[in-house]
Amino acid sequence: MHQQDSRPQNSDDMVGGFRLRFNSTPRHKRRPSGGGGSRPQSSSSRGGYGNPHGSRSGSSYGGRPQGGRGRSGGFGGGRPPRGNAHRGQDIHYSKFIRKAESVAPEAPYEPKHTFSDFEIDARLKANIVKKGYVTPTPIQDQSIPVALTGRDIVGLAETGTGKTAAFLIPLIDKVLKDPSQRVLIMAPTRELAVQIADEFKGFAPGLGMHAVVAVGGANINQQIRQLRTGAQFLIGTPGRLMDLMERGELNLAKCSNVVLDEADRMLDMGFIVSMRYILAKMNPVRHTLFYSATLSNDIEKLIGEFLTDPVRVSVKKHETAKNVDQDIVRIAPGKTKFDHLTELLKDREFTKVLVFGRTKHGVEKLSKFLKQQGFAAESIHGNKTHGQRIRALDLFKQERVQVLVATDVAARGLDIPKVTHVINFDQPNSYEDYVHRIGRTGRAGETGKALTFVE
Repeated sequence: MHQQDSRPQNSDDMVGGFRLRFNSTPRHKRRPSGGGGSRPQSSSSRGGYGNPHGSRSGSSYGGRPQGGRGRSGGFGGGRPPRGNAHRGQDIHYSKFIRKAESVAPEAPYEPKHTFSDFEIDARLKANIVKKGYVTPTPIQDQSIPVALTGRDIVGLAETGTGKTAAFLIPLIDKVLKDPSQRVLIMAPTRELAVQIADEFKGFAPGLGMHAVVAVGGANINQQIRQLRTGAQFLIGTPGRLMDLMERGELNLAKCSNVVLDEADRMLDMGFIVSMRYILAKMNPVRHTLFYSATLSNDIEKLIGEFLTDPVRVSVKKHETAKNVDQDIVRIAPGKTKFDHLTELLKDREFTKVLVFGRTKHGVEKLSKFLKQQGFAAESIHGNKTHGQRIRALDLFKQERVQVLVATDVAARGLDIPKVTHVINFDQPNSYEDYVHRIGRTGRAGETGKALTFVE
């Protein structure tokens, strides 16, 4: 767009999308992303910059949190204090033992609505029908009517409950009714952001709208070009969103709709300062949809800080999956964890196995070891490029590989069907991390198995 001489210097505008920059500072004099420059020193003030990478004691990772804004990924998050790598050893092994319960089938949920009942655009309804959606899940049934009224929502729901459609449907409808509306969706990991974008594509055909995915590990220049086309939806991780804002390429001043998906995970990964800064740059009068699998005191504080008179919708069921058979594997004298793992993987029952390690280096080493032993294995961790991580996930979902070795980046937010076993090769740093790891198996009413190595 041509810059008019009458424009004031250093002003921002947003015509047709998230980004139009009018900045008189020459590009070579702007502070590069992630280095130099001056920022307020305090990170406690609301919306303040402080430490843009965040900081959290007791991170789930031995080094920089997975998805962190390091050189390898361009995410957000912070470097944990040294000496935390083995904190998981403090969890008593008895917490990893629990037989799957013989749970009587729950009475099927009886929704109050069908998708045809919702007061949404007819074109969107037609796309919903094409996707095969007929009966809303509980989170969709309870939250879509509320979101359509513009009320803020706190949704307590695990992955696999249909929460992505629960926030996409009303927000797509809002944009259809008012094309000037813009929507920001924040997610903790690249994989979850891509998963949300894929879901969006299923609802959006023929509606004249599109989404930009802004995540680390992918080409930022390509994302900048996409932003300039006038996207109505921006789906991103806090670190990459901060990168774009630092470069002067992202203006959220007129964006008045935000989704915080897996908010507890973003908090765990040290994104809180970035989240505060990003939301402070948005329209102060905004529609906020907040989703979390857990409700801690810290999460309650965020709800009070970010939302206005929210409606709470909860479909959370239980602390750990009752249909996951949990046990430990003691490392025998003279044997290693590698020995035990290869013996287990030779069992025909272990057809689709998610193995969790603590560090990026350890996960990559384990994946290469398994390949050398003849197993079909892939890995996911923060040193992988965006494309490599998506490829590994797809191969695992399609059952073209038997084993996916991952850091905790894969523990939350991903819906991977028919995982037969979760193996904690390295113990998790917290019991909460353990809960989310084993939640990748035993889904859709099936019985799963989780094994934790104990030395």
